[in-house]
Amino acid sequence: MLVLLHEWGLDVILREAWEKGTILCGISAGSICWFEEGLSDSVAAGELRPLTCLGFLQGSNCPHYDGEPLRRPCFQSFISEGLMIGGYAADDWVGLHFVGSKLHQVVSARPNANAYEVSRNRAGLHEKVIRPVLLGP
Repeated sequence: MLVLLHEWGLDVILREAWEKGTILCGISAGSICWFEEGLSDSVAAGELRPLTCLGFLQGSNCPHYDGEPLRRPCFQSFISEGLMIGGYAADDWVGLHFVGSKLHQVVSARPNANAYEVSRNRAGLHEKVIRPVLLGP
């Protein structure tokens, strides 16, 4: 998807739309694409690898943090080893709402699901839980 966005010039069009206040969204690959980097299973078949993305939002992104067993340990490992920049992870059914380039709110359609800010520190890794606003009844 990212290759085609670049090849067709859609990355430039999307950035212009975003800078004018157009709402952009997506799940899974549609979530990671807005960040500088994302953890993707489309780089190498059957493997999770860092992927350079559009870079509208600083840092990295990892969806399916609790939904796929290898997501969390791979994201943590890549960040702690300095192979990915720190960023945000989200459990399934959790949305990260940015206004401009700043995280504004985290929402969830599922109880007990969270988002996380994951960064590298002297000890190797720091993971901060971000509790979402629960949507619905």
